[in-house]
Amino acid sequence: MLTTLGLDGSSESVYREMLARPQDGVAELARSLSMTEEQIRAALDTLSELALLRPSAERAGELRAVSPDIGMEILMARQQAELAAQQQRVEASRVAAAQLIADYADLRPTVGHPDVEHLVGLDEIRDRLASLTRELRTEAMTFAPGGAQRPQAIEAAKPLNQDLLERGVRMRTVYLDSVRNSAHTVEYVTWLAGLGGQVRTVAELPTRMIIFDRTTAVIPVRSDDSAAGAVVLTGQGMLTALCALFETVWATGRPLGAATPTDEHGLTPQEQATLTMLAEGHTDDAIAKRLGVSPRTARRIATDLMERLDARSRFQAGVRAAKAGWL
Repeated sequence: MLTTLGLDGSSESVYREMLARPQDGVAELARSLSMTEEQIRAALDTLSELALLRPSAERAGELRAVSPDIGMEILMARQQAELAAQQQRVEASRVAAAQLIADYADLRPTVGHPDVEHLVGLDEIRDRLASLTRELRTEAMTFAPGGAQRPQAIEAAKPLNQDLLERGVRMRTVYLDSVRNSAHTVEYVTWLAGLGGQVRTVAELPTRMIIFDRTTAVIPVRSDDSAAGAVVLTGQGMLTALCALFETVWATGRPLGAATPTDEHGLTPQEQATLTMLAEGHTDDAIAKRLGVSPRTARRIATDLMERLDARSRFQAGVRAAKAGWL
């Protein structure tokens, strides 16, 4: 099946039949495929949109299926363009989120602002989160960077999560891909999914964040120390931007049980993120924090990428990756 390339089952069947029986018209295709003529015409519209049909040079006014080698190249190019556009949207959202966080990073409790509440210290943050959770009615959207979750934290969160899901609250959480290597985290996520929670993973996340009912967001002031302080944001413009950021990242994530995808260069999302950070000059420790892995693992991924690029330095790896179209 070619559904991953944008071709649904009916359209693929019609495409295959047109390759095998190029002289058949709509009526003949309908009979041979046991489909209605309306279904055939809908499939032809899809094939035309995907540029898999061309006007016949021999029979005026009729269409012919392009050859499979050209057709698959067209579909692959289309998918790559869509992936590139999606990646650009994710990066643009990350930049916007980083700017938003930076705008409020220097806020102090004495600074009055109707849409911002500043929390100082872990106790104050926990109390405010507990209050917002009690008031939660419809949906919780969470970015959870940092890699594997601590067993103690998981056990403490289970009763609350179960209560929310039993109340009908929709829970969506994005973790880092690195949690797939944590047995107790995978077990917890599987338990959560069994109750109706939704979980996806991505290679990296812009910040830790919880959005309550699309009206209130809590984000840390410092990404390297989320317990130091946080801001509670309620402004409509800010929440619209943060919800859009979540939806964009969620769309690029994959369920925990899904296989790890690779791009046309054989790179996983985690390797893609590492390569980008290498080109930007990040250290192993910085890469490890972004990916939620140990510095040793980050170093291993970076070394493997350099070997694949036959590069002797990180700078050379960045240059060669750019020339090869990996960046």
